[in-house]
Parts: sequence; C-alpha cells; structure tokens
Amino acid sequence: MDLDVFVSAHRAEWDRLDALLRRRRRLTGAEADELVVLYQRTATHLSLIQSAAPDPQLTGRLSQLVARARSAVAGARRASWRDVTHFLSHSFPAAVYKARHWWVPAALLSTAVAALLGWWIGTHPEVQASIAAPSELRELTRPGGQYETYYSSHPAASFAAQVWTNNAWAAALCLILGVFLGLPVLWILFQNMLNLGVGFGLMSSAGRLDTFLGLVLPHGLLELTAVFVAAGTGLRLGWTVIDPGPRTRRTALAAEGRAALAMAIGLALVLFVSGAIEGFVTPSGLPTWARITIGVVAELAFLAYVYVLGGRAARAGETGDLEAFERSADVSTAA
Repeated sequence: MDLDVFVSAHRAEWDRLDALLRRRRRLTGAEADELVVLYQRTATHLSLIQSAAPDPQLTGRLSQLVARARSAVAGARRASWRDVTHFLSHSFPAAVYKARHWWVPAALLSTAVAALLGWWIGTHPEVQASIAAPSELRELTRPGGQYETYYSSHPAASFAAQVWTNNAWAAALCLILGVFLGLPVLWILFQNMLNLGVGFGLMSSAGRLDTFLGLVLPHGLLELTAVFVAAGTGLRLGWTVIDPGPRTRRTALAAEGRAALAMAIGLALVLFVSGAIEGFVTPSGLPTWARITIGVVAELAFLAYVYVLGGRAARAGETGDLEAFERSADVSTAA
C-alpha cells in the first residue's frame, strides 16, 4: 500500500466525518446517514492501515475519529445492573462452557499428575527425605501438625481474604500469560499439582490420607476447578497465537483476550466462594462428611451453572465477548 496515495484519496472523507461529528446534534436525516457510512468506511481504512502500512500518527488520528464516530452512532451507554445480571447469567457461564474442550482435559491431566506425584512421594522414603528432615515431616503430618493448623492459623475472615487474593492472582496469571504460547500456564499448573501431590504423598505415608482429603476437598474442588478453567482459557489464548483460524491473528487475539478478561472477573467471584469455604468451613468443627458435602455441593452447583445455564446461553449465540457495538470495528461492511 502506498500510504501517501491512500491518505490523499481518503483525507476528504475523514475531514468530512470530523466535521459531522463536531455538529452532530444539529444534523439532518441525510447527514446522519452520511455519518454512519463515513464511520464504516473510516473503520475499514483504519483496519487496512493497521494491517498493511502501520503509521503511528495516522493510526492514532483515525482511532480517535472511529471512537468518536462509534460513540455518536451507538450512543452513550452506562453500565447497569442489567449488564451485571446478563454477565452472570449468560456471558460468563457461556464463556466457561465454550472453553470446556480446553479446561476439562487440563483438569483431568493435572489431577492425574497430582495423583502420580502423590503416589511416588508416598511410596518412596528417599523422595520424602529429599523434601525435608524426618523431624520436620513428622511435624507436618502429625495430629495437630502444620497441615491441620494451617487452615486455622489466622482469623477466618482474614484467612479467606488472603486465600482469595492468592488464588485470584494465580488464575489471573494463567489468563494473562497464556498469550506466551501457553507455556507459563503449564508451569503454573505443574506447581499447583506438585504442591497438592506433596501433601497427598506425605499424609498418605503417615497413614492420615483421610484427614488430608477432609481438609482439602471442601474448598479444593471448586478452587481447583476455577484454576483449571483459567488455565484452559490461557492455553486456548496461547493456541490462538499459533493458529488463529479463519480470523486474522490480531482479530482472534482481541476476541480471545476480551473473553479472557471477562473470565477473570467471573472466576474472581468463584474463587471468592471457595475462599469463604476454606476460611470458614474447612477449619470448622463440622464433621468431615459435612465439610466434604458442602464442597461437593458447591462444585456440583458450579458445574450445573456452567453446563445448564452456560450451555443454553452458548447455543443461543452467546460467546462471552463484548456486544458487537461495543467492540472495535475490524473490517466494516461498507468501504
């Protein structure tokens, strides 16, 4: 593309759009129609320049022009409780449902890795010896030891807040770092499964696996599911870099990135629930069966939310992305 020729050919249209936007409250019907057409054309020009001959100054000018025109055409819009309701009942569960082909395999493989690590550590004393000294291992695994007192080491409210912050940060890292071909996501997953496997192996070798499961399962089912969803979404984002499909790589990454951002907000709410369970239910005096039942009910409720509500929304066309008029135009229908 010869940028100078392109600018010369279309400068008059951009100037005309700018003039219409300056007096948009006093436009006639014909001028309003002209504004819409010029907005579509300018959006197309911006897309062409960004892909064929990126020029920072020109791209900045046209981006501002397109943003102003989109605001004029679509009208100002404020977030409302209806948006929150739509996000929770349609957008978020649909996004999780559509990503199931990524996070379900990630969950199954990660769980298998954690179980394998736990078996390896639990059946090999030399591996346990490389983790810590025998006296330290006894302190970790004995009745009333560190594995048990960890969940009651701080006041429930502050402990739940700390757990929520840490888990939300781990999920956010999976979503953000997925763009690096998904490799950091695999490392984060492995670190989580390694920590789980170490606890599993050490407590089983001490004959206290039932206690360990009674402490982990109430909050861990929902917590790990949220981490798996974040990891699966991050891996999908990384794969988009490699294979964007029929879309341009820029368009595909923008769409997947917006969905990942929405996913981060929704998963923060899910992890808030799991953090509350870990802070108030796990260390409580409830019988083990009652604590595990609460965790199983929370997990089943989330899966039903995703597969029933999310599946229905996805089949109705919901993608978890922004509404069409809220997204930046890629290639418009008029040129």
